[in-house]
Amino acid sequence: MSRKEIAVADIGGTHARFAFAEIDAGAVLTLSDPVKLKTGDYSSLHDAWEAFARAAGRRLPNALAMAFAGPAGGEMLKLTNSEWVIRRASLADELNLEQVLVVNDFGAVAHAVANLSDGSFQHLCGPDQPLPSEGVISVVGPGTGLGVAQLIRRERRYEVIETEGGHVDFAPLDATEDGILQQLRGKFGRVSVERLLAGDGLDNVHWALAAIEGRPTEHHDDDKLLWARALDGSDSLAAAALDRFCRILGAVAGDIALTHGASALVIGGGLGLRLADHLPRSDFGERFVAKGRFERRMADITVKLITYPQPGLYGAAAAFAREGRG
Repeated sequence: MSRKEIAVADIGGTHARFAFAEIDAGAVLTLSDPVKLKTGDYSSLHDAWEAFARAAGRRLPNALAMAFAGPAGGEMLKLTNSEWVIRRASLADELNLEQVLVVNDFGAVAHAVANLSDGSFQHLCGPDQPLPSEGVISVVGPGTGLGVAQLIRRERRYEVIETEGGHVDFAPLDATEDGILQQLRGKFGRVSVERLLAGDGLDNVHWALAAIEGRPTEHHDDDKLLWARALDGSDSLAAAALDRFCRILGAVAGDIALTHGASALVIGGGLGLRLADHLPRSDFGERFVAKGRFERRMADITVKLITYPQPGLYGAAAAFAREGRG
């Protein structure tokens, strides 16, 4: 395949990011700085695409690789945490495109993990060594939702399995988490791990802890303010909620690694990057390995945090290049 410029998009429940990528010979050569839009400010992908064109001030490429925060199969694509609906059959005509590739947003992150250099990752726990060139790597990421994907490396090739693992049931591991589950069950009915490990997860944990302690309970309209208070320790209950968030993330990540039979795990997602300094000091690692008879196996799993700033965009471009399009 000759050198080619494509548009790339990472469409999430909170933000829609667009950029330009150059690809050649199955590899991503360059990725431009992204244009970041609020998904809620636009009624459709078409409207956001036009806003991207205005911001770029130029004609857009006729090929698009898109990471999409929801199931990427089927004819109708519905964002898990937004009202946008995309019809796959009409997408190319609506955006005046000749080629379109749609992948799940965390499938795109897994493609990024497969192609980025060792310098794009920060060690969290387990053996401090590069990601394995053979075997299974689990990819888990808290953001607007909780993304989960599986990367399988075999004989210098790889495959990505897109999943909805963020929607499995939450399993409490101590009395405090029993109480959190009880409180959230009254609010949501079924409680998936995404209810605790996503954009509003810290708020849900904070709210549940307040209810358990008999404090006034309220939900925060400004998640960023709650996160700031939790990270700087200025709000003791917010800090306690963050500690619990990290513990639960460690336990869930360990469960996913066990389920996948992984030899390594990578934490991604916007919240993962926000916790880059906090996670190594938290109980994340202790909870990750605390799997009873499998503790020795868990201790041998390399766990890293992806620090590349736009893995969804890069991964979408990598997926497009890998298919030999163009």
